[in-house]
Amino acid sequence: MSWIKSRMQEYHPIVWSLVVGTVFVRAASSMSMPFLFLYLSNQTDMDLAMIGLTIGAGPLAGTIGGFIAGTLSDRIGRRRVMLGALYVWTLVFVGFALSKNPLILLLLNMAGGLCRSFYEPVSQALMADVTPPEKRFRVFGLRYTAINVGVAVGPIAGAVLAKTSVALPFLITALIYLVYVISLQGLLNKFGIKQIEGQKKETVTFGRAFSVIVYDKAFRYYMVAGVLGAIGYSQMSSTLAKFTEMTVASGAELFAILMSVNAVVVVLMQMPLTRWAEKKTPLTAIVVGNVMYALGDVGFAYANSWIVFIIGMVLFTFGEILTFTAGDVLIDRMAPEGMRGSYYGAKSFSNLGQFIGPWMGGLLLGLYGGTTLFLTVAAFSMVSSAFQWAGQRVYFATHGKSLNQSRAESL
Repeated sequence: MSWIKSRMQEYHPIVWSLVVGTVFVRAASSMSMPFLFLYLSNQTDMDLAMIGLTIGAGPLAGTIGGFIAGTLSDRIGRRRVMLGALYVWTLVFVGFALSKNPLILLLLNMAGGLCRSFYEPVSQALMADVTPPEKRFRVFGLRYTAINVGVAVGPIAGAVLAKTSVALPFLITALIYLVYVISLQGLLNKFGIKQIEGQKKETVTFGRAFSVIVYDKAFRYYMVAGVLGAIGYSQMSSTLAKFTEMTVASGAELFAILMSVNAVVVVLMQMPLTRWAEKKTPLTAIVVGNVMYALGDVGFAYANSWIVFIIGMVLFTFGEILTFTAGDVLIDRMAPEGMRGSYYGAKSFSNLGQFIGPWMGGLLLGLYGGTTLFLTVAAFSMVSSAFQWAGQRVYFATHGKSLNQSRAESL
């Protein structure tokens, strides 16, 4: 009990509220959103390409939201932005449960993408506001673990609920979001968040973020690589659900298990793979991660049983762990002091891949089948590595040193 008490006192109560809330919010959203492709294909007359376009509209809207969320939170306060996003998000899930109109569903998913892009960066900034700098790395690690604990539980619960009603997971998600936002609002008021909001994060504007793309050639290569990688990664939360349903018996249940396998592997392997990656350059970790993505996609392409799909997901998740972490490290090392916020803001341009991916995936799945789809995105992952390598060469030519040397000099 004393150990638990000391751990609880190590971080601000708002941090724990956001961490615990992250578990429930991610569990709730993963009960419903990964099944949206199935829901739309079974409950509407939309074709697969249109379904992919609808799903991709969320990340596209999030690309815009990623730029304006920081500025808006500086102007009206982080508390208002976070709570407003959660309240609107609640209504979005209610809308998914009640509507079958393609245009309304498209608008709802765009609204959901905006809500995510408003809530998540601002909540991270708030966690940093109430945490000493030396503890922030651990806090964000705690948050990443919480995300995957939620994702490990949510898909299985969603598959069970969907057997009762396809709309039920969306309604349960809305209810959980509503309970969370009301409790969070009470805690933020109790601990005087208005005083905490005096600490502001760096403002990222459209103009400043766009200037990064215009003037930094190496960064442009990295963004192209990010778009290609996102096209492949987005299949996991879009077309993979439909492909498993088309390929094996009880495909919806298998997809729920695959999502949970993804989250469990992240929780178990994050630290071992991160320790390995820390001894390598970011480029090496990203290239190995892209190879893991490609192997996982090839496994999906030729899968004809549950076990092959699961092996493919394990390999795919190794790629996720390596590329997500190394990508953040790479941006951090190449960003000039005072421009870090702008670089991370500009990084959201890679969300274009999350928009293109579901649309392209739905089109390929409908016209040529899953084998062609997943072999194509496996190739995209490998081409992504070529753009990462080109970006490294340009950076080296411009700065006269590698990103790994920059790290050594800063230590």
